[in-house]
Amino acid sequence: MGERKNYHRGRRKKKKGGIISTLILIIAIAVFCVSGYQLYKLFGGYHQGKSEYDKVREVAVHGDDKDEDEFVVDFDELKKINADTVGWIRFYPEPSQISYPLVQTTDNDLYLNRTFSANENTVGAIFVNCDNAADFSDRNTIIYGHRMKDHSMFHDLEKYEDESFWKENPYFYIYTPDGRKLSCHIYSAGIVKDTSSTYLTQFASDEEYQAFLDDTKRAGAYHTGVEVTTDQRVVTLSTCTAASDDNRMVVRGVIESEDVVKK
Repeated sequence: MGERKNYHRGRRKKKKGGIISTLILIIAIAVFCVSGYQLYKLFGGYHQGKSEYDKVREVAVHGDDKDEDEFVVDFDELKKINADTVGWIRFYPEPSQISYPLVQTTDNDLYLNRTFSANENTVGAIFVNCDNAADFSDRNTIIYGHRMKDHSMFHDLEKYEDESFWKENPYFYIYTPDGRKLSCHIYSAGIVKDTSSTYLTQFASDEEYQAFLDDTKRAGAYHTGVEVTTDQRVVTLSTCTAASDDNRMVVRGVIESEDVVKK
């Protein structure tokens, strides 16, 4: 009788172990499916975002995209797509993939997950800070963009942590609807806290603005030697980093010239 009882007890243990194994397998499959779906959504969103911005460039950019002098933006076409259009940002020669329309609205959160064409997508849009003047007349205009894993949007700002890359590519350009091309000479680049003075946009005096310029130079990853005076305006480009949620990669350019270009 004792042996029989032990036999049944062993069967119960095996049955219980089989149920646990099955549950673990089901949970593992569920986790795999959910993870796969999330990856599908993520990379599907990247693909859709890239396709959309490629189409925007086809419609709005004329001339040779690889020729600095022949690059022309059709703002009439852009504003047909999105009335919030305030400009176009472009790096030349590199990182050439940063070539996007700029938008601005009264809420900085709006374009975090909305593309230029108003589609919901995690790539978002490149947008000008809501507190800034739309014509880049403020002493410090801030432009935000996501750091996407497929190297789209503002991801490649991180290349400016390398001084040698800056030496080869020290400028970025902003085109405006009124036919101006702003040539921005990068004077500082590096990682800062999201609470740093980098994000100040208004200054009560020249002294306060000079202190801001000094702070942003010191915050750079290396010394560029580019001079900036209180008579000049700067543009700050900001994106996230892989290091920390409260860190930001910023690239700061001083507007050295404003040229009239084709509209």
